[in-house]
Amino acid sequence: MIVIHRPAQVKGPMGESLDRQVLPPGDPIPQDALWIDLIDPTKDDDRLVEAHLSIEIPTKEEMADIEPSEILYHENNARYMTARVLCSSDTDNPKLIDVSFILTERALVTVRYGEPRSFSMFMARAVKPGGCRHQPEAVLDGLLETIIDRAAEILGTVGTRIDRLSQSIFENEKQGARRAASYRVALKSIGRKGDVISNVRESMVSVERMLLFLSASMPRPQKTAGYKTEWRTALRDVQSIEEHATFLSNKIQFLLDATLGLVTIEQNDIIKIFSVMSVIFLPPTLVSSLYGMNFKIMPELDWEFGYPWAIMLMVLAAVLPYLYFRWKRWL
Repeated sequence: MIVIHRPAQVKGPMGESLDRQVLPPGDPIPQDALWIDLIDPTKDDDRLVEAHLSIEIPTKEEMADIEPSEILYHENNARYMTARVLCSSDTDNPKLIDVSFILTERALVTVRYGEPRSFSMFMARAVKPGGCRHQPEAVLDGLLETIIDRAAEILGTVGTRIDRLSQSIFENEKQGARRAASYRVALKSIGRKGDVISNVRESMVSVERMLLFLSASMPRPQKTAGYKTEWRTALRDVQSIEEHATFLSNKIQFLLDATLGLVTIEQNDIIKIFSVMSVIFLPPTLVSSLYGMNFKIMPELDWEFGYPWAIMLMVLAAVLPYLYFRWKRWL
């Protein structure tokens, strides 16, 4: 599918904006197309855009197998950049998708095989008055800014959920199997949040490389000077998000260690109970085994109080170790 964004014909009172249109199959690309968004493109879609801008569109396989040296490069007056953008972050299975940005003098081309929410957020903003200037660099700047804002929003949500998870772990008063089940749920939740943080960090590293490439390689300083300032500001935002992600990763690691420590304590308590019960019942078992031997000459066999004596010995043998453990505060 090809989505075309063209300069709005009527400027709003707040400034310039874009018009969005899904290109019908077989129609040519308008000459004033400012942003060409390729979503799950076919080979025919790729050829149509290649003929319109005299560039090459990378395929899905090429985007996945791209080498680090080919993530950012300049060819035929076009800048090719590939970044990893978080997708499906609101689900239990967040993932990173490769998005290629091709910046030319006439238009910006994006190639993606997914629906990151940051793209829909920027589209909703770009169609409003003042949402986007009528320059390819402005579209790229707006997209990168939205991707960064979305990453910060995701980290903020994850941080809030981590705080709630921390309270539930350290204030867990459930007993027995219910507490063990809650620890299993906590461990799974920690793992999912760790994946999201890792994905955000990886996405921001790729965006950071894009911003550095743009700041260093863009020509025509009289046209891009303002954007270079914005890209440097975005770069500082990316670095602050990376620091926040590092902080949350450390917090996740602490919660993981704490949860595993609590699980170990639970297991030790269970083993301790079994050990104490074994020690308590071992002496009575010894007494009963002693008087269960089949020897003819045993003084207590013909004693009138032999049976009560054996019962009393077994009870004392069980009670005394128990009282000793309580005195030592082992129970």
